[in-house]
Amino acid sequence: MTYMMSLLLFGLVLGLIAVASNPSPYFGALGLVVVAGMGCGILVGHGGPFLSLVLFLIYLGGMLVVFAYSAALAAEPYPETWGNRSVAVYMVGYIVGVLMLSGVFGGTWYEGSWVPADDLGDFSVFRGDMGGVALMYSLGGGMLVISAWVLLLTLFVVLELTRGLSRGALRVV
Repeated sequence: MTYMMSLLLFGLVLGLIAVASNPSPYFGALGLVVVAGMGCGILVGHGGPFLSLVLFLIYLGGMLVVFAYSAALAAEPYPETWGNRSVAVYMVGYIVGVLMLSGVFGGTWYEGSWVPADDLGDFSVFRGDMGGVALMYSLGGGMLVISAWVLLLTLFVVLELTRGLSRGALRVV
């Protein structure tokens, strides 16, 4: 299980680096899908399969539609790929930064802290993520406001990512 979680965390960091280097909206969307998949896999590994499924379906159903729409408005004839020199410089810089931070904080991270929510599943009637779902529905008003604010913020981030060299998705069509 430790190897699987390490692989998922490694894929998450590489996906985040791919999104942060931002070569083009098309490749940024691929990086976002990889990050969402790896993040949901980490949630499944820690005992939250229901929350993972809900987050992944909401992500694929909502955010990729917005991303595809804004990427279609900001279509570039020659998009930059991860093999271009300018993008490769950013990627190498991000990888060096991640390695330096992991070297600084590496001594404080232990595998023993990777305790899944179902570790004491033999003594419980419910799964670990069902309590979180009940809490989410009991405090639903604040969660709804926070979720709406995050989705609005994400819309503006996606529009800014797909802006390109011209005004992008905000231009008059």
